[in-house]
Amino acid sequence: MATTAHKRVLVIEDDEPLARNLKQLLESEGFEVQTEPSGTVALSYAAECRPDLVILDLRLPDLHGFQVCQELRKIYHPWVVPILMLTAMDKPIDQLRGFAYGADAYLTKPCEFAELMKTVRLLLGQMSIA
Repeated sequence: MATTAHKRVLVIEDDEPLARNLKQLLESEGFEVQTEPSGTVALSYAAECRPDLVILDLRLPDLHGFQVCQELRKIYHPWVVPILMLTAMDKPIDQLRGFAYGADAYLTKPCEFAELMKTVRLLLGQMSIA
């Protein structure tokens, strides 16, 4: 398995306790993690720091997560960053919209840490699907 050293993850989550928990869990796995509570600030950070992966909530205080995802895809093309939507929006139509806006993966909250890490590693090419 490839090393997680220096892999930068941007977590866009306005729920501070959840963002802090995600940061701690990902850092314990060797990732460098930046958390941002708003879409606007997160887009600026992404432009400057080029994360290797984005974990994106959909309900943000300023921009909807679908809009943030779309902006990441539009502004940074052809730069491709895997985007994992992690949200409480659990209806099938929400997941379909997530993929239509450019998500690579979609998990609903709450999710198991093992499932989250498996998805993160798959998106970063650190494990095979088999």
